[in-house]
Amino acid sequence: MDMLLQFIANGLVSGAFYALSALGLTLIFGLMRVVNFAHGELYMLGGVMGWLATTVLGLNFFAGLALTLAVMGACGWLVDRFLIERVRDQGEEPSILLTIGLSIFLTNTALLLVGTAPLTIEGPLPNKPVFLGPVVLTELRVFAVAACAVLILAAHLVIRHTRLGRAMRATFQDPMAARLAGINTARVYASTFALGTMLAASAGMLLGSIYSTHVSAGGLVSLKAFVVVILGGMGSFAGAIVGGLLLGLAEALWGGYISTGTVDIIGFIIVILTLIFKPYGLFSTQVERA
Repeated sequence: MDMLLQFIANGLVSGAFYALSALGLTLIFGLMRVVNFAHGELYMLGGVMGWLATTVLGLNFFAGLALTLAVMGACGWLVDRFLIERVRDQGEEPSILLTIGLSIFLTNTALLLVGTAPLTIEGPLPNKPVFLGPVVLTELRVFAVAACAVLILAAHLVIRHTRLGRAMRATFQDPMAARLAGINTARVYASTFALGTMLAASAGMLLGSIYSTHVSAGGLVSLKAFVVVILGGMGSFAGAIVGGLLLGLAEALWGGYISTGTVDIIGFIIVILTLIFKPYGLFSTQVERA
């Protein structure tokens, strides 16, 4: 029983990061219908930017996180205005090709700038153990999970209780009606992409403080984010959170009881089962937008 509780705790820690990184992907798809294959690279750049801020510039973790969010948010805005906007309303295929090309560009640019060595981010807390009954975590992991929860809550509050959030939801429901109501949908799209980029980047920096970050991490992160989004439902905020936690738990239990070497296969199993029994995801409304 003690081992089971430890596996569950480890799964919830991983799931919190999966949920945070997948939130940006599901927001971008839900509002913009952009299948962003560069999402993992934006996560990776968040980790690299966090490393530059804390190690090269000498900032503390919180100042580095604020700088990372500001820079990556601006980058997300520029990517939408100068790249995504050019293929908007042309179907999903052009955006897929565009974001695949962007992911290749970002990965190789990062390789040229920082190389292939793992990059360690100095966290705000030490790795001292925290005993919660039979479960053992570290102070840094508890902080990182709490930070993920705060960021998820902040994103929820932005979407539900701000003027920008109301504009985002109106644009999602009916872009043409939103334009007729005076909403600048181009600005809403850019803000959504910026918000999604910031969520992915924050996950990259937080997880980099626990383990390390490297420039080749983007592909695996994108894969897991797509698993979470497919499981929870495209465009579903709650689905991304639940899907991330479920994936984290499934991987922890698989790795603990079956094999750590094949833990990534559980994502493919989840995708296959979801597409067979719940093809629109657990929380999808199944509403198609014209």
